Amino acid sequence: MAVPRPNAWVVAVFAVAVGAAIGGVQAALEAALRPWRIGDFGPGVLETPSALAPVAEVPETRHEFGTIGSGAEGAHEFVVRNTGAAALVLTRGATSCSCTVSDFESSEGGDEGARKEVPPGGSTRVRLKWRGKGSGGPFRQQATVFTNDPRRPEIAFVIEGTVVPTWKAVPEAVTLSAVTAGVGTQATVKLFTYGTEPPVIETLVASDPQTAGLFTLSSTPLAAADVAAETGATGGFAITVSVAPGLPLGAVRQTIAATLRMPEKTTVEIPVEGTVTGALALAGAAWDSSRQALLLGTVSGRTGGRVEVFLTAKGPHAAAVKPLVREVVPASLVVEIGAGKPVGEKGVVRFPISIVVPPGSPAANHRCSEQGPAGRIVLDTGHPDHPEFPIRVCVAIGP
Repeated sequence: MAVPRPNAWVVAVFAVAVGAAIGGVQAALEAALRPWRIGDFGPGVLETPSALAPVAEVPETRHEFGTIGSGAEGAHEFVVRNTGAAALVLTRGATSCSCTVSDFESSEGGDEGARKEVPPGGSTRVRLKWRGKGSGGPFRQQATVFTNDPRRPEIAFVIEGTVVPTWKAVPEAVTLSAVTAGVGTQATVKLFTYGTEPPVIETLVASDPQTAGLFTLSSTPLAAADVAAETGATGGFAITVSVAPGLPLGAVRQTIAATLRMPEKTTVEIPVEGTVTGALALAGAAWDSSRQALLLGTVSGRTGGRVEVFLTAKGPHAAAVKPLVREVVPASLVVEIGAGKPVGEKGVVRFPISIVVPPGSPAANHRCSEQGPAGRIVLDTGHPDHPEFPIRVCVAIGP
């Protein structure tokens, strides 16, 4: 039996219905998956930002500060204007580690320093403060301020510059060269400063009381040309060190301590170095004349050790020299002094000296470092001009 064919009109209507259903589903899926954009709608369908909104205008967001002393505080103010028709509210945001935002005050009872309201047509200043860190080099500080301006919800302010030392001594140490016992000497050091205000020296002293009475210190402001020649310096002094006769033989151990106000108080320490020579001198393989120290190194306390040096006396009083041990640090060292014998030219006498670390000595650290201060051997000499002869000892006694 033949199957009747559907009417053409019925097929057409059915196709239209199915197509509409499929298209509606597809359109619904696209609407759900694709976000709306302003351009998808005609005027008046979507609201534009209100004409009564605040508008934040900032002429400058980056400032090149220049140089700042290490540990010194710097500051800079940025201007923020409100050119809109509603109040502009500024809120303090994140800052870099050594930067702070100040001059914010709450106009609505909030925390002081956290919020600032700027009326239409008004302006305010955002003050950034920071402290120079490190010994030197470029720095970059940043602070963020949030706003209620819909077009500019946040503003990043940036400070850039270079950290320089708060002070600098040139040379780094006062060197007393070719100092002869019984004769005075003089040296000068330049002290440059990098503060924002002219420095003032409040105190200037020799800090080691043992020889402080032999040192006379004075200062005069540096000439403008000297300051300009040192990059970043803003001021400074020439410090003159005058030393009277009487320093003991051997290495000079003294420090010039100055208290500066610029404007904060800063303590400056400048070492004084040199060697006082005279009728007595030490020699030997373990003696380092540049450091003016006896270098024993690291010695095993279990096995011990031994070194030999010589004390030489010359001049008219050489025969009066009879060295004796007065003090030894560390106490475990044994110092043996032999009989003096004439050598070479007339009037020169040499004394052999043995420094012994006995087996079984306790541990000690006198490496001549910050952690291990130097040991010492002090001799009474019998010389009328040099009755005392100190010997600096660098030694570590281990297991």
